Amino acid sequence: MSPDRFEGKVAVVTGATTGIGAATAERLALEGCRVVLTGRSEQLGKELEDALKGQAIFVGGDLTLPGVAERIVESTMSAYGRVDVLVNNAGVDLVGDLLETPLETVRAVFDVNFFAALNMLQVAVPYMCGRGGVVVNVTSRLASIGVPMMGLYGASKGALLTLTRAAAVELAPQNVRVNAVAPGMTNTLMYKTWLAAQPDPDLVYRQTVASIPQGRLAEACDVAAAIAYLASDDASHVTGASIAVDGGYTAT
Repeated sequence: MSPDRFEGKVAVVTGATTGIGAATAERLALEGCRVVLTGRSEQLGKELEDALKGQAIFVGGDLTLPGVAERIVESTMSAYGRVDVLVNNAGVDLVGDLLETPLETVRAVFDVNFFAALNMLQVAVPYMCGRGGVVVNVTSRLASIGVPMMGLYGASKGALLTLTRAAAVELAPQNVRVNAVAPGMTNTLMYKTWLAAQPDPDLVYRQTVASIPQGRLAEACDVAAAIAYLASDDASHVTGASIAVDGGYTAT
């Protein structure tokens, strides 16, 4: 970790109030980046803004609503005059039977996991074109594999992975890099909430850990480190890539 790796840079991190988003915002700020935090929780956003001590501002909003992406980017430009990095991290989970999940439920998940990320990219990237910038999309191990009851969530993340690769090619002439980070099971509030809903959480936890070659869940800071790498000049010749942060799960 370098305290000046992102000196002079500005990043927008969506879904920044908890979990991977909060860890990413903290990591970027520690490395000298100015960070615009987004999320739906005003309380958590303001708490993180205060904790980052002048390195960040919070701009609340629901990214599925019209005009919110524009307001976030406009606030970024007003506060800092530039946007160098966009981390599309906001996401929601979905566990459901493929044949029985209502389409309105699926659309609501795609609205957050795919369309909100696409909208943020469309609004933020024009400020990067020419002088350079980076987009990092947070997908999932489930973008690349099939798991029963997780197919619809995985489809939303798979769409984001495909967008990542196509955008990397299309935006390369504009000096904009686009990459993805694909976390496995990560020890966040989302995972803990899912685990608590299982009939036997202890058994499910042991089975999950046993399926990971490294023998542990990812921590949010593990994912944040990969995001920081892709956002930095250390990855200047990396675009269209997806880094799995899953302890070897998808390698088996």
